[in-house]
Amino acid sequence: MVRLHSILPVDASYDAGVPEPVELPLVQSQRSERADAARNRLAILRTAERMLLERGIDSITMDGLACEARVGKGTLFRRFGDRASLFHALLDESERRLQEGFIRGPAPLGPGAPPAERLVAFGHALLRLTADRGDLLLAAMPSAPRLRYQSPVHAAYRTHVGSLLSELAPDDADYLADVLLASLAPELVIHQLHTGMTIERLMDSWEQLVGRLARPAGRG
Repeated sequence: MVRLHSILPVDASYDAGVPEPVELPLVQSQRSERADAARNRLAILRTAERMLLERGIDSITMDGLACEARVGKGTLFRRFGDRASLFHALLDESERRLQEGFIRGPAPLGPGAPPAERLVAFGHALLRLTADRGDLLLAAMPSAPRLRYQSPVHAAYRTHVGSLLSELAPDDADYLADVLLASLAPELVIHQLHTGMTIERLMDSWEQLVGRLARPAGRG
């Protein structure tokens, strides 16, 4: 399973079962630095979320964010690297919830429903996410298109869609997984929404598309 990173400040490197070194003051200093780094990260993300809601995505610059979050610019770049990585961190929690939903959530998004119903539910959930956070999704995309297909998020989505398609269209599952995900790409969905299509129409069309794949061959 491909795991997504959470925006929560979790430090998985510390093992409470390992004996502490003799130099206790040094250990305490290291823990304090980790706690400070976690607080800085959370402050940056909360400030970026507030700026996004209040002023829109174009208002967020690395310089302005560092100032409003009251952290050094070097701290900001060490934490996130660039603007796209920052935006991806803001999306992380929404994407993690979607992944948790199709891995172990209730049906039909999660296990327990037929594959066609699960595929419909996945598309609907991703369409809603794009409608809600489209500008952020676009801003978080890597500059090189091929890098998008190497991201953990895309890998998780493709694995899930491919697994469902292996039951519906086993001979073409790999190809169809790419084709179906392309129809849910943020730039396409946002274009469709901006040119008059409603989210309800997109969801209905997705359901019809999946229905055609699920229909036995030779039946009209």
